[in-house]
Formats: sequence, C-alpha cells, structure tokens
Amino acid sequence: MNLVLPALRLMCLAWLWPVTLLKGTNTPNHRRHKDVYLGGNARHKHGSRIDFKTKKSDSTKSLLIKSEQLLRIEDHDFAMRPGFGGSAIPVGIDVQVESIDSISEVNMDFTMTLYLRHYWQDDRLAFPSSSNKSRTFDARLVKKIWVPDVFFVHSKRSFIHDTTMENIMLRVYPDGNILYSVRITVTALCSMDFSRFPLDTQNCSLELESCWYNRLYINFILRRHIFFFMLQTYFPTMLMVMLSWVSFWIDRRAVPARVSLGITTVLTMSTIITGVSASMPQVSYVKAVDIYLWASFLFVFLSVIEYAAVNYFTTVEEMKKMKKGKLPVSYDATQAMAYDGCFHDDIDVSPFPEFPTTPSTTRTIPPTASSTEPPPTEGTRLWRRKRSVGKNIKFIMSNSYMIDSYSRILFPVAYLLFNIIYWCIYS
Repeated sequence: MNLVLPALRLMCLAWLWPVTLLKGTNTPNHRRHKDVYLGGNARHKHGSRIDFKTKKSDSTKSLLIKSEQLLRIEDHDFAMRPGFGGSAIPVGIDVQVESIDSISEVNMDFTMTLYLRHYWQDDRLAFPSSSNKSRTFDARLVKKIWVPDVFFVHSKRSFIHDTTMENIMLRVYPDGNILYSVRITVTALCSMDFSRFPLDTQNCSLELESCWYNRLYINFILRRHIFFFMLQTYFPTMLMVMLSWVSFWIDRRAVPARVSLGITTVLTMSTIITGVSASMPQVSYVKAVDIYLWASFLFVFLSVIEYAAVNYFTTVEEMKKMKKGKLPVSYDATQAMAYDGCFHDDIDVSPFPEFPTTPSTTRTIPPTASSTEPPPTEGTRLWRRKRSVGKNIKFIMSNSYMIDSYSRILFPVAYLLFNIIYWCIYS
C-alpha cells in the first residue's frame, strides 16, 4: 500500500511534465506575437502622431478654425445686419480706379477696373487682443458673415477677378471695425451728348446703391483728344476741298479733266462721311463733325456746279457769237461738241474786235446809257458803281472765263472764314 501511493504520484508528475514544457515553449512565442502586435499598434499610434503634427503644421486650416472660434461665428446669426431693429449702420465706401479700359460711343458705355472698399462696424466680430492687431481673411470667411448689399446702378456687365484666387480681402479689428475690399471690372451706362463731337467733354457717373435706398455718385469728367480725329477726318476733308479748287486753274474747255476731278472729290467726301457715321451712334441731332463734313461737301459740290455754269455760259456765249456772224456760217457746233461737250480749242472764244461796219452787218442798236462805253475787255473788273446788279450778272454771263477767276479767290476765302467760325465756336 505504501508503494502504490508513491507510484501514483510519479505517474501524475510524468503526465503533467509535457504539459508544463508545452506551456513553457509557447509562452515566448506568444509574447513575441504580442510584442509584434503591440509594436504594430505602437507604429500605428506613432503614425497618428505624425499625421497630427502634419495637420497642426497646416496653419491655414487651423488658423481658420481658431479664427471662427475667436470671432464666435457660430454664436450669431449673420444673416441679419448688425443692430437689427435699430437705426441703420453707416457704411463708408471708397473707390480706387485701377484703369479705364474702354469707352464706347456706339454703345454709350465705359469699362473700368477698380478696387471697391467698404468700412463698417460689427460688434459681433469683436475679439480680445493684447497687441491690438487686426486679422486678415480671404473670401472663405466672407461667405459666413454679413456684408453690405451694395450694387452698381445701370451696370451692363461686372465681375470679380478670380485669378489666381478671388480678389477679396477681409480685415477685422479687435473693436469690431471691418474693412472689406474687392477688385471688380464693371461696364456701366453713360448717357453721352455728341452735339459737340469730337470736341466734346463727357460726364460719366458710376452709381452705387444699397437696399437702404441710398445712392452714391462717382463722376468722371472725360475730355476727348482731338488729334486722332484731326488725322482721320479733318485733314483729309480739308485736302479734298482744296483739291476741288484745282479745277479753277484748268482750262474751261478741258471737260474730261474738270469733270473727273469734280466727281472724284465728291465721291471721296461721301466715303469720309459714311465712315464717320458708321462709327457713331444713331442720334437725332446734328453733331459738330457733321457740320464740318457737310459744309466741306457743299464746297466740293459747288466747285462741280461752278464748272457746269462755266461750261453752260461758254456754250451760250459762243452760240450768240455764231449768230452774230463772229463765227463762220459753215461751222457745225453739233460736231464740235460731239466728243467733249464743249467747243474745241481751235475756236477762239475770246472777245473779238469790232468788225468793219458794212451794209450787210449794220444793225440798229437801241440807245442806252452805256452805249458810249467801250466794249468790255478781258481785264474788265466789276468795280464800277454805275452798273446795276443785273447788268453785272449779265456781264459775267457774257464773259464766263471770269467765273473761274473769281472762284479762285472766293472759294478759299469763304472756306477759310468757315473754318475760323467753326473752330472758334467748338474749340
């Protein structure tokens, strides 16, 4: 009996020994796996710390979150204006014009780029600051607070510049004062008066209004430079008028030369008038440039009419001389005028000397007050006071060459006088 008990004990020990060895061998592996698992967690946690540091280094996001907390954006309803229910808040506005991009006479508008700045106070955005320094934000915070509802009156087109980001700046001061600046390009209507164009001065206004019904006017006085229009319109017109005077020095029997020159100047003036009208709005009143162009066109047209009168009076004069026998009876005026509309150069139309009186040529001439005066010569001038206007006109008609002589002086003097009056009135 005594031997059985020790034997049982030995058997139990022998059976428990492998289990103890198994546990002993598994424990280090388990610990290593656990260490590896913990090591993985440690790296994961360490990685989280790195991401946290990265996010913390992003000053833009963290500053925006802290600024919203500092300004207590979530604590107020910024859909309402400051002091809602009380008196209106004053909003200051100033404009800095960057450039005037274009002025269109046809569309009657002007385009400019400007900086529009607003100033107001919102106590809801006041924040404590030991250094009393302001904070500057971009367009992201502007969308979360109240800003004045200012718009441009009579605006055709406008936009906020957004390259490389929206050109908006918001600056908040510790006492709640706010500066809101935006860069805008706007095209606005300008009611122009072209009665003195192109020697005009226009008053264009940029109008800003709010649903408070207050309107702010910014007036721009625009004075036009005349040099461009002098080169494009006035100088060519003057040259065409002067070119039309060349026909006064061309022989009155040179019909093709004088007619071609007159028609050319008339067509050129018509082209200039059409070009100027195409670049101007259709208004119901007369412009200063229209007065100059049409007056110049009238001078060119009268130079053509002048030659028509000279040609007609020359023809009448020669027909009278032919009837009086001063031209050969066999002379065929129809053949002489068949090619150029006037008599050829081989016909002398200058004043003829008196023929000897013969029975066949003797004519009864009624006595007149001027019958004792010698016949007019080419150098005769209209300075005699005894002659009446009718007789002077008749005298000129009978001496058509004198029309060119007087036109050489009257046309330039009249056009010079017109220019003096025109520039004195409109300049």
